[in-house]
Amino acid sequence: MSVYTKTGDKGSTGLLTGQRVDKDCLRVDAYGTVDEINATLGVARSFCEKALVKEAIYKLQKINMLLMAELASDSDAKYITIDHIASLEEIIDKVDSKLPPLKSFLISGDNKGGATLDLARTVIRRAERKVWRLSKSEHVNNEVLVVLNRLSDLCFVLMRLEEQ
Repeated sequence: MSVYTKTGDKGSTGLLTGQRVDKDCLRVDAYGTVDEINATLGVARSFCEKALVKEAIYKLQKINMLLMAELASDSDAKYITIDHIASLEEIIDKVDSKLPPLKSFLISGDNKGGATLDLARTVIRRAERKVWRLSKSEHVNNEVLVVLNRLSDLCFVLMRLEEQ
């Protein structure tokens, strides 16, 4: 199979479920931004030095692939479940328990890992806004929206841990 298919040369793309849609539709914009999350998390993982942080980022990347699959489909298939939310909350609590109380705003950049985790957090927030916009015109599994919110929270606490 060739890398190029030529099927998108006129501005449309195929969803996971086979339907063709315009490349600039809300759904493609949303899962394209979720794809950016994975790339940003990959950069963060390559820069981070703490094993717990690297392990958590890898788990985020795996969940993120499921987010993309669900958003790249206009069927009722659910790839993201309440179990993913519980798993993320468990990791957030574990990491947060290792941190001192937050008493002021933070400025990231003490190291490359922390800075790229903060960048990932902002890309996740942008993706979350795009998925909320999509949800106003098409059905979106509520767990997808919650998972995106938890992903950004987790990136924040991972950034704090990595820069500690």
